[in-house]
Amino acid sequence: MFKNIIYVSSSIVIFFFGLILYGIIINPEGDSLEKTLSEKGVSKTDDIRIVVDRKNYKLELYSDSTLIKSYKAVFGRNSGPKSKYGDYATPIGIYHICSIDTSQKYYKVLMLNYPNKRDAAEGLKNGFITNSEFQKIIEDHDDKRCISSDTGLGGNIGIYGTGDYDFILKNLPFVFNWTNGSIALSNNDIDEIVSLAKVDMEVEIRN
Repeated sequence: MFKNIIYVSSSIVIFFFGLILYGIIINPEGDSLEKTLSEKGVSKTDDIRIVVDRKNYKLELYSDSTLIKSYKAVFGRNSGPKSKYGDYATPIGIYHICSIDTSQKYYKVLMLNYPNKRDAAEGLKNGFITNSEFQKIIEDHDDKRCISSDTGLGGNIGIYGTGDYDFILKNLPFVFNWTNGSIALSNNDIDEIVSLAKVDMEVEIRN
């Protein structure tokens, strides 16, 4: 019995580390952002915008219409579009970075101003928020603040790293959506994004 437990446990450990090794082989580190900017001839970074492609599990950096670099990204556990608090889905639409936090559990975070005005209008129409909650969301947008998460639409949606589990999560050879609706990148990738990010930078999330 004891030998069987040892055998099964050893097999699980070997399989797990083999999986990670395979992920390392098929997900090699790409060129640095600095090198990519130089190769693309991009010297000004004040027009950088972020496009998130949920279908292809990517986050892309653009300078005007020029694709600078693409990163592997994962999303909320629910694959549908976000519509209310607690649905664990990633929102779809145009958002902006409302704060940059480098002291988070998940390493670094670019907070997004979800819900936007369109989300608020849909939420009000569908009865997920009250009229007073709708007005508060609109006021937060007009004042360019991060949006309160204390409504029926939820909040605290951002782009962040993977923290202490970075080595495992970034080297998985398959896509594993695990977030509460936010967009997760490896710690190294979020470092590169943060180096260019500014408050009010546009983030477009596509289905």
